[in-house]
Amino acid sequence: MPNENSYLGNKNLKASDVPVDFTKEQVEEYLKCAAEPEHFITKYVQIVNVDEGLVPFDMYDFQRDIINKVHNNRFVIAKLPRQSGKSTTIIAYLLHFVLFNPSVNVAILANKLATARELLGRLKLAYEHLPKWMQQGVMEWNKGSIELENGSKILASATSSSAVRGGSFNMIFMDEFAYIPQGVAEEFFSSVYPTISSGKTTKVLIVSTPKGLNMYYRMWMDAIEGRNTYVPIEVHWSDVPGRDAKWKEQTIANTSEEQFRTEFECDFIGSTNTLVSSSKLKSLAYKTPIHKNDEGLRIYEEPKKDHIYFVGVDVARGTGLDYHAFSVIDITRDDEPYKVVATFKNNELSPMVFPTVVHSLCKQFNNAYCMVEINDIGGQVADILHNEFEYENILMTSVRGRKGQTLDGGFGQGGSQLGIRTTIATKRVGCSNLKNLIEEDKLLIEDFGIIDELISFIAKRQSFEADDGHNDDLVMSLILFAWCTTQQYFKDLLNMDVRKAMYKEKLEQIEEEMTPFGFIDTGMGEEYEKDSEGTLWKNVENDDSGGFFSW
Repeated sequence: MPNENSYLGNKNLKASDVPVDFTKEQVEEYLKCAAEPEHFITKYVQIVNVDEGLVPFDMYDFQRDIINKVHNNRFVIAKLPRQSGKSTTIIAYLLHFVLFNPSVNVAILANKLATARELLGRLKLAYEHLPKWMQQGVMEWNKGSIELENGSKILASATSSSAVRGGSFNMIFMDEFAYIPQGVAEEFFSSVYPTISSGKTTKVLIVSTPKGLNMYYRMWMDAIEGRNTYVPIEVHWSDVPGRDAKWKEQTIANTSEEQFRTEFECDFIGSTNTLVSSSKLKSLAYKTPIHKNDEGLRIYEEPKKDHIYFVGVDVARGTGLDYHAFSVIDITRDDEPYKVVATFKNNELSPMVFPTVVHSLCKQFNNAYCMVEINDIGGQVADILHNEFEYENILMTSVRGRKGQTLDGGFGQGGSQLGIRTTIATKRVGCSNLKNLIEEDKLLIEDFGIIDELISFIAKRQSFEADDGHNDDLVMSLILFAWCTTQQYFKDLLNMDVRKAMYKEKLEQIEEEMTPFGFIDTGMGEEYEKDSEGTLWKNVENDDSGGFFSW
């Protein structure tokens, strides 16, 4: 017959409404465990050892430190190497949390649902091997959740924007947060923050091994530099007993140097084949934009009077990960570093709407020179800017024999085209020059989005492109700029005298092109003009100063 004191016949689980007669010693021990998580874990929590099976959790010193910091702080972020028992340590604390705190809700979140449920499975195993007098009665015991008699609940789910939406949680544990896709991670925090901030005691614990410069990296660096309230915890692989120089050598031999740097050295930049050297990437420091909006605009410096700006535009191709993107660069003086002062990145805008955004920012940044990449549908964007908005500062290119594409003013010359068609040759030159500009501190970048893309912009198929699962739209906008800086016409733009001469030349050519209309002096001043048919036209001011964004 099933034991009425057990939950659904599981002899290791106590059912609800089962009275317990505590001894004096048990009461004292229960109170001690409640007050000291470290004592509870070392004495009562059992874990599965690969070689020995079920064994007591004899914690290392760094694991004890993690337990104490999590217990005494609301927000903790941990950077830990592989195979350091990080997940087991946190699960042990969560067990203590739900056991000795009534009516609390805990969320175990991971990059995959299966991983989250596996973590919950470890907690359930440890719970089943607690003494019956220490257990709370079980109300529910499912694959993805459990509920105890004291009202405490645990949910296991994949990290997503909807994972904990609408719920009230006292503890949120996010495992391997660096492996959550960037967009999902950002959306998660935008949706879950109200849940986090709703209580004064809510705990958030983020644990991961690094994987590139993503949101986890940003939160870690903010914690290190005191820009958020998270307490950082860092563990080196050598802190794990049994790991020494010989172990490191063997591990690298069985994996790779790159993998070891990422998974055990906890290096955010593990790749050695990035366009920009890893040492330089590590030195790039991002800043918080002074203005931003939900559409993807980030502004780091407001337009300055008499400054010259360049806008490189990369148009989405509709391939899923593709984004409309552009970078605004201050190019005022060629003897000073160029500087990225604004960026835009969005994968939802229609190609018909995107030109409005580009035009608005170009106008706001002193009628910036604009270079549009016209592969695929980029030509439509350039045409709208030129024909509908009548934007004059669109840069043009022409094909000059062996020289290939060259930058020019397009002053009515045959063969000129709006924008640039990216080819193997132009990309090679652009990549090479972008590398030099960044590594020699001739292009200053403070935008996290660009830095994030650069970390995954790697050598592939005799060129450079985004690593699998990443995108490079902002980087491509910089490659357009880097290619332009190699052109004589670009250098002329930075010379005031040359710019005046080019402007005069352009006006003269416009006048020549308008001559067939037979504009003559009517004696009526500039208000009226007569065409060759004798029709009188009144001049009307055209106000095209409308802006898409404001700040």
